[in-house]
Amino acid sequence: MVTISCGGKFFPNIQAVIFDKDGTLEDSQNFERELGIKRARMIDAQIPGIGEPLLMAFGIEDNNIDPAGLMAVGSRWENEIAAAAYIAETGRSWFEAQKIAKKAFAEADKYLEKSVDNCPLFAGGLEVIKMLSEAGVKLGILSADTTDGVKEFVGRHQLGEYFQLTMGGDRGISKPDPALFLQACAALGVLPAETLMVGDSQGDLEMARGAGAAGVIGICQGKAAKHLKEADVACDRLDEIKIVHSDDLSGRTKLITAGSGGF
Repeated sequence: MVTISCGGKFFPNIQAVIFDKDGTLEDSQNFERELGIKRARMIDAQIPGIGEPLLMAFGIEDNNIDPAGLMAVGSRWENEIAAAAYIAETGRSWFEAQKIAKKAFAEADKYLEKSVDNCPLFAGGLEVIKMLSEAGVKLGILSADTTDGVKEFVGRHQLGEYFQLTMGGDRGISKPDPALFLQACAALGVLPAETLMVGDSQGDLEMARGAGAAGVIGICQGKAAKHLKEADVACDRLDEIKIVHSDDLSGRTKLITAGSGGF
């Protein structure tokens, strides 16, 4: 177990850290915005006039994406259902509305594909992952994306050696249900009270708190942090996360930072 520090807040006896993916580890904001726009345009081509309301529903306005909006924090299924609901309001049956939304989402996927270039890791992320792993901390990813999407992310960025858990929200429950966090902790073989959550959304915070997590670190990545006010601490960058290492010989306490070694 280790003590982790961030923004002057200390979290002792930590055995595992669970990260959100999009907006926390992966800078996917531009990709998600473009994907939302493409989905709306595909549906608008069939039902003229629905495009703008759909963009607002997705949390996309003035070419910006709301960090607390549906596209940023919702699962693919949740976005698809929201789109189908707007389609149904135009007089289509629910079955037809779901079919139109599903097809439009699939077509949008053909135009846009994630890559290391358009969805890079946030600065400092890899260094923090390595630091925690070298200290013996168990690491997991718990995302609103599908499990396949999480595994694809890990493979794309060659992170497989660091993460013991790659889990998406496609097992019947989704954020902010605490059961999702409890499942993740069970899979890692750790107690929630020994596990930190690192995420960028209110759903991450509520889920972890409801499960009795050791604490929640909110990651802003330069964005406004109003939705993270209930986190134990909020910071701009992942590399603000440090390990506190006690030097038994000198009695002094020092911070092991990302990329500094020390173990």
